[in-house]
Amino acid sequence: MDRRGIDQSAILRQERCRAYLRRYTERHMTDNTAPQSADTKTAEADLLHTPLYDLHVELGAKMVPFAGYAMPVQYPAGVMKEHIHTREAAGLFDVSHMGQIILRGPNVALALESLVPASIVELPEGRQRYGLFTNEDGGILDDLMIANRGDHLFLVVNAACKEADIAHMRANLDCTIEVIEDRALLAIQGPAAQAALGSVVPPVAKMRFMDVAIMPSAFGDLWISRSGYTGEDGFEVSVASDQAEAFARALLTKDTVMPIGLGARDSLRLEAGLCLYGNDLDTTTTPAEAALKWAIQKVRRIGGMRAGSFPGAERILNELIDGPARLRVGLLPEGRAPMRDGTQLFATEDATDPIGHVTSGAYGPTIERPMSMGYVSSEFSKIGTQLFGEVRGKRMPVTVADMPFRSATYKR
Repeated sequence: MDRRGIDQSAILRQERCRAYLRRYTERHMTDNTAPQSADTKTAEADLLHTPLYDLHVELGAKMVPFAGYAMPVQYPAGVMKEHIHTREAAGLFDVSHMGQIILRGPNVALALESLVPASIVELPEGRQRYGLFTNEDGGILDDLMIANRGDHLFLVVNAACKEADIAHMRANLDCTIEVIEDRALLAIQGPAAQAALGSVVPPVAKMRFMDVAIMPSAFGDLWISRSGYTGEDGFEVSVASDQAEAFARALLTKDTVMPIGLGARDSLRLEAGLCLYGNDLDTTTTPAEAALKWAIQKVRRIGGMRAGSFPGAERILNELIDGPARLRVGLLPEGRAPMRDGTQLFATEDATDPIGHVTSGAYGPTIERPMSMGYVSSEFSKIGTQLFGEVRGKRMPVTVADMPFRSATYKR
């Protein structure tokens, strides 16, 4: 503290956060303020818009291409403030680019189990579960959420994978597949999320983590799950496209609610130790390698009543017993230098051959330090193991760490 009672060290930490996040955004997100060529303008014209596009522009969002959509990377408050606000109050995210799909038909849960290693048959009505589409080599085609809504299953899949996921299901499932095109998807996350959403639909207060429900409201029926992608308590809400903007505005009238862009969404999910498909998961990565064993229930494992019978089952199930050759781990670099996607990892400072690589890296505003996740040979995966990452030609110390980097606050 100085003589005025101001914590100068806290101010310095905040300035360092701001400086880092400015550099991170500049390096990793498209700059839509730069002069645009005719080709760039044509490419932008080809981008899809979510039902909240006009609201994003009105709120001053910096729009960038993401999975074929024009999406907000940040608002005038900036990435760090958006991140911290979500942790301390409530953040509102537009995730309408993600795929929403309904599956109907007799024995549809059992049918879906032919494509995912999760237990869907035992999933209770009104609950949802994390799942994985796998390929014949045991790799991950996509990760998704699967909800049992009584007479049908409701799936939410990643934006970049949704067309391939739909084609995959149509080719392999004997059921009715309804792609939802007329609904937006919003997420409200943070300790004030329940109060904010509860002002519109009070019954959400009774929901617990991974519950799902359809609730009437002034904005039509809302398809709600108590879940999210930040490590915070919160909700994802599907709303009719023609009601989405009014619904979002109603939430934003609350002093506790701030609009949040992709930049903060990424740092929030990384602090929470959550995977990003395309970075931390892909078609060459198995569930065991990705540290996602928990997503395969006992009934689908060797010795279970419905063991196997999904793509890549032999390799996936054997790795659950024998362990994989490599493993996804948390990583905490020393100092202020970030270790980003692609950074090679070495066992010693002078080692020649890498033993792994970083798949995601960012600054963690809540934990006030750089953080990464990546894959290392299993022999180097023990918590506390010191490795070295090569950053701009220099070997920098990094320690294998437990995840999440910041504990989750789900309402269980």
